[in-house]
Amino acid sequence: MAPTDETFQVADDAAPPGTTPPERPPGPAPTPRERMPRWLPRAMVLALAFIACFQLGYWAFHQLIGLLTNVLIAFFLALAVEPAVSRMSARGLRRGFATFLVFLAVMIVSAGFVVLMGSMLAGQIVDMFDDFPKYLDQLISWVNETFHTELSRVEVQDSVLHSDWLQRYVQNSATGVLDVSTQVLGGLFQLLTVLLFSFYFAADGPRLRRALCSVLPPAKQAEVLRAWEIAVDKTGGYLYSRGLMALISGIAHYILLAALGVPYAPVLAVWVGLVSQFIPTIGTYLAGALPMLIAFTVDPWYALWVFVFVVVYQQFENYVLQPKLTAKTVDIHPAVAFGSVIAGTALLGAVGALISIPAVATLQAFLVAYVKRYDVTDDPRVHGHRRRGASLLARMRRIVKEPNEPHSGDR
Repeated sequence: MAPTDETFQVADDAAPPGTTPPERPPGPAPTPRERMPRWLPRAMVLALAFIACFQLGYWAFHQLIGLLTNVLIAFFLALAVEPAVSRMSARGLRRGFATFLVFLAVMIVSAGFVVLMGSMLAGQIVDMFDDFPKYLDQLISWVNETFHTELSRVEVQDSVLHSDWLQRYVQNSATGVLDVSTQVLGGLFQLLTVLLFSFYFAADGPRLRRALCSVLPPAKQAEVLRAWEIAVDKTGGYLYSRGLMALISGIAHYILLAALGVPYAPVLAVWVGLVSQFIPTIGTYLAGALPMLIAFTVDPWYALWVFVFVVVYQQFENYVLQPKLTAKTVDIHPAVAFGSVIAGTALLGAVGALISIPAVATLQAFLVAYVKRYDVTDDPRVHGHRRRGASLLARMRRIVKEPNEPHSGDR
């Protein structure tokens, strides 16, 4: 067996005094045994715990994203009704009862609008089905005269009713009824969730502010209360300005539709006013599509007149009406508003598009107090004018001086 370090260590200890210990064989010097640092296991456990907590939080956030979105909508809805609730409670009503009255009024107006739109759409659908044979006869006669065919309405109806694609469509529609019912029930549950949270936020607003301020120092409490007040003012001002513009838009479109003799002119005017103002960016064109369709059933030229009026009124609203109404309520640049709508849509979809403008207006108003501003100079370039005369004079002077100046090689 080959000698080891332990063997030589024993031999050194066992050698009698006065004798020379045996020499070690040539080779590398023995190295001490390396130990694991004491902090390494603890660091590994902490890293694994951090990764597990991150994964758990990520999973919980994705599971609760729907609830968080509903809470955000409810918070902005509570901010919107806060001025009305505060005024009613200041006159002696209990805050909970005042909140109930405000929400009852909102629900009555919304239900009335839905009923009117439903009755209008139902009437139009019934009229379209009643007039469908007449439209089909006109289409068949046009095809026969143009392409020299001999089609009849009975043959076309039989071929359509016995076609394979119609049977597949009916089967798919029957299987999709359950999905539609599930989506409707889910939407109703989300609506009730939003109303419940917004009611509590509005009714218990002072208590919520006190609970939030109780965990903050006095300086931070003042900032939180100021931010809350700004959010209430901007959100309420945004809804107030949008409501006023919806009223003006509805009146203008009602006058046009009534003059053209389009049926359901009052309901269509309410539709245009609400959808065009409370659905940003594309709301105007989405709202104008329904009146154009109804006007087309009366006269195709009426649809063209409605389209022209919608485009012209949109420009008037963007450049004349909206800047004057939102100058004191929202007061954000149109480009900033457009960018905020796009960002809100990318983050939260339709909900983000709706609440993005008051959120950005609140943030902008809150940051104004922390941005130091200076007096602007009277330079014409600030107003978009370039000093062409001064620059031309300076160029002429440089041209005159350059030939008279000695060059470095002449010195």
